[in-house]
Amino acid sequence: MENSGRETVLITGSGIGIGAATARAFAGAGYRVIVTDVLDGEGQRLAQEIAEGGGEAEYHHLDVTSTGEVERVVSGAEERYGPLGCVVANAGIAHKVPLAELTDEKWDHTHEIDLKGVMRVCRAAAPAMREAGRGSMIAVSSIMGVAYGWDEHVQYSAAKAGIVGLVRGLAVELARDGIKVNGIAPGYIRTAQALSEKHSLGPEGLEKAAEFIPMGRVGEPEDVADVILFLASDAARYLTGQVLVVDGGLLVGRY
Repeated sequence: MENSGRETVLITGSGIGIGAATARAFAGAGYRVIVTDVLDGEGQRLAQEIAEGGGEAEYHHLDVTSTGEVERVVSGAEERYGPLGCVVANAGIAHKVPLAELTDEKWDHTHEIDLKGVMRVCRAAAPAMREAGRGSMIAVSSIMGVAYGWDEHVQYSAAKAGIVGLVRGLAVELARDGIKVNGIAPGYIRTAQALSEKHSLGPEGLEKAAEFIPMGRVGEPEDVADVILFLASDAARYLTGQVLVVDGGLLVGRY
């Protein structure tokens, strides 16, 4: 087992967007970063970028719908570096599907990634964290899961709402083992997902959203990443079971 004195964080869906920004933020804070995604080129480039910048990172392909793959990647990291200090369950999809076209298969596909994928990663990391008596788990929900409904995305809203219950349940179950479990609910953030005209707002719609966000701008991935880093830090040592909304004042400003 290698141990350079660094804490290790494993981040799912970290090849692009919020996940990539989170990987950079943790690397900047001195963490060893396990970058994981199904986007191999993007993930490999990010790990290389972090390493070239003086940080420590490695990339592993990880499809969070596969229990076996999740367990192999997590256990491999633990064998090399010991218990994970933090897992960030960020991997997710948001596909626009009208109710009339929402088959069981399309519903299940979103839930396998957006909700069950979160559970798989947390479940795999929990035993070693429990044995160590410390750790942090952070799951990425959405304002569409904590406050808003999203038409033609009901499977997404339902999965992201499920993360809230998952965070609460895990927080209570793991608290006495020294493990914090929290979530984050981003608002409108400039990511590939939000910029998709097929499945989300698109570039024009995203810019229009800035008009009704009290802070007057759409969020950047780094705005979310820095809060995730805070949740993992000792500054949030007495905070567990919470889902923090990071939306520029959107929810409190819509009246």
